[in-house]
Amino acid sequence: MDVERPCRATADFEKIAGWHWFVREPMIFDRRMAPQHHESQSMTAADFRRIALSLEGVEEYSHAGLPAFRVGGRKFASLASQAEGYGNLMLTLELQATFVEEAAEIFLPIPGGWGKMGHTHIRLSAASEDVLTGALRTAWKLRIDKNAKTSRKKKHLAECGGIRDKKRGKRRL
Repeated sequence: MDVERPCRATADFEKIAGWHWFVREPMIFDRRMAPQHHESQSMTAADFRRIALSLEGVEEYSHAGLPAFRVGGRKFASLASQAEGYGNLMLTLELQATFVEEAAEIFLPIPGGWGKMGHTHIRLSAASEDVLTGALRTAWKLRIDKNAKTSRKKKHLAECGGIRDKKRGKRRL
């Protein structure tokens, strides 16, 4: 058997997010295997919700009357497009490009400005449980990392005595 190259997406996720996209076990990606891998069992909005809520610290809330999921008070995924058969993930542009390149039958940028900021559709009917779990974990991990950076900035500003108004040199309340 030929030696297959590791999935480029998996290597990128390890480098960027620090762990595998396919969380149960490392996977060798071969385009000939992709249709067989993704045909196992299609996911639903209920599966998306179940997996998202299984992640540590996640809560569901209503965002514009539609289900969304947040960790640390910030959104990382939603079911705003569930009527069209999609779940939505908040990714970086780099991760979005990698997801779309490696699995275009599953991932696509959300049309318009949101997609240009990394917001990505996942076709629930085309995704396996491993793919959906990995994608949600990736979005969740990105949000946790962003939350940690933001809290460090706020802590630093509080230690410095607040933000000063540059024009007048006075502290803003």
